[in-house]
Amino acid sequence: EKQVFQLRAHMYQARSLFAADSSGLSDPFARVFFISQSQCTEVLNETLCPTWDQLLVFDNVELYGEAHEMRDDPPIIVIEIYDQDTVGKADFMGRTFAKPVVKMSDEQYCPPRFPPQLEYYQIYRGNSTAGDLLAAFELLQIGPGGKSDLPPIDGPTDVDRGPILPVPLGIRPVLSKYRVEVTSLEHRTSMFSILWGRRACPWGFAGQEGFPSCLSKHQSRRPTARNQHTFASQDLPENELLHPPLNIRVVDCRAFGRYTLVGSHAVSSLRKFIYRPPDKKAQHWNMTG
Repeated sequence: EKQVFQLRAHMYQARSLFAADSSGLSDPFARVFFISQSQCTEVLNETLCPTWDQLLVFDNVELYGEAHEMRDDPPIIVIEIYDQDTVGKADFMGRTFAKPVVKMSDEQYCPPRFPPQLEYYQIYRGNSTAGDLLAAFELLQIGPGGKSDLPPIDGPTDVDRGPILPVPLGIRPVLSKYRVEVTSLEHRTSMFSILWGRRACPWGFAGQEGFPSCLSKHQSRRPTARNQHTFASQDLPENELLHPPLNIRVVDCRAFGRYTLVGSHAVSSLRKFIYRPPDKKAQHWNMTG
């Protein structure tokens, strides 16, 4: 028995991806495979934590079997992550698998199953872990009324992104404005052959945005940087579990705008560093009460 569905792949973000380029970063995009169809997200340049915020819609997906079988055991979705190269084919970075939440045409699109919630899927590169994908997948049966009976895609709309659909409201995380501050008390290295006579430049990347710190002075064989402070404002999810890691790269800044990667480090969780200002209104009531 033939069943016709629409698959919605809500590709929000990935984190801690494999560094495929010599710069210590990648130009990642995701390819989603389902049955005989595949679609790609857009390519985001120079990041290990891409926020695609993109909805991929697979129309007229034909499956064969009993309706209850489709609902309880739908086909597997394959998601592969690639690094886009300017020359040649894209480099494979990792793969993960997911099963969609299935809605039959006679079911209501309502909680607790719908809309689906974003989940983390472990990405593997061979036998090694290669990051996480934050996404949600739903498989919606098209009934006698056709696509008009499917739940509407509830904005937001972004005119600047053209035909690219963002992840709908209700599925995308609620964002708040954060100020990410990094203070470098000291960094030092014994890599004399690389850093001697030059300047080391630590760059911090929180999510997709980057903010370079000041350059350190080349005073000795063990250059140090003390009390360097840099910051950037970013929109991050209110749910702390969805915060991307802070990726720090140390590069050797050379002439004509060239730089060479010296090393990198990732702070996987920023939860313990979060500062919340005191509630002034609550303090006022405590003082007056």
